[in-house]
Amino acid sequence: MPGPAELAIIALIVVVVFGVGKLGDIGGALGRGIREFREEANIDEETAPTRLAQPKSINKQ
Repeated sequence: MPGPAELAIIALIVVVVFGVGKLGDIGGALGRGIREFREEANIDEETAPTRLAQPKSINKQ
């Protein structure tokens, strides 16, 4: 697990590579993606059947 010093160095490198303006765009896109994922997950839970049908028994002869 990286410590605070390593995280600060990684953050500095990311800012240098992408720039401050790009980081805002990346963060916004990431947040939008997470929000859409959660909305779709909630829709699936609402439309999914709450109880599954019991399987038919198979009589072997």
